[in-house]
Amino acid sequence: MAVLIAAVILVGLICLADLLLTFGVIRRLREQAEQIGSFGRAGLAAAPPVVGLAEGDSPAAFASVTMDGQPMTGPAEIRMAAFFSTTCSACPGKVAPFLDYVRSHRLARDGMLAVVLGSPDEPPAYLDDLRRVAQLVFEEPDGAIARAFQVSGFPAFCLLDSDGAVVASGFDPAALPEPAAVR
Repeated sequence: MAVLIAAVILVGLICLADLLLTFGVIRRLREQAEQIGSFGRAGLAAAPPVVGLAEGDSPAAFASVTMDGQPMTGPAEIRMAAFFSTTCSACPGKVAPFLDYVRSHRLARDGMLAVVLGSPDEPPAYLDDLRRVAQLVFEEPDGAIARAFQVSGFPAFCLLDSDGAVVASGFDPAALPEPAAVR
């Protein structure tokens, strides 16, 4: 009987020590989460996402043909370029914000370029919407325009100044500055 009581006390002490260690680990994880959270808000949130060319860089010259059959050369006349991919799950959700951005800033269709990368055999449903506000180019996944802008993810939006240099870029058109502010 004395051995049984000693075993129960020993198991109880082991459980109590385990409980104290667990509380210590939880406290430490909360401290680390707060440190990561404050770093993310102060450090990472302040840095713009990299979607291609850096601010101040100009895209390389390119030539293509729009879906309307018009020759397209750049970047001379382009003020904004939007890149979508047929394989991108986030792209359809960014078409409406792109359209809103273009319309709210009254940007001319001639200065807007929308590039859809993928197979033309399976065109996305939003092609007609893009065609209404921008010159539309459909190109292969590693097409000339995407290479010129060094696009690294989709969807990608690049705002250019009158000299053809990137002023701002990102994955969300709503986060871009007003085009009037870049002239």
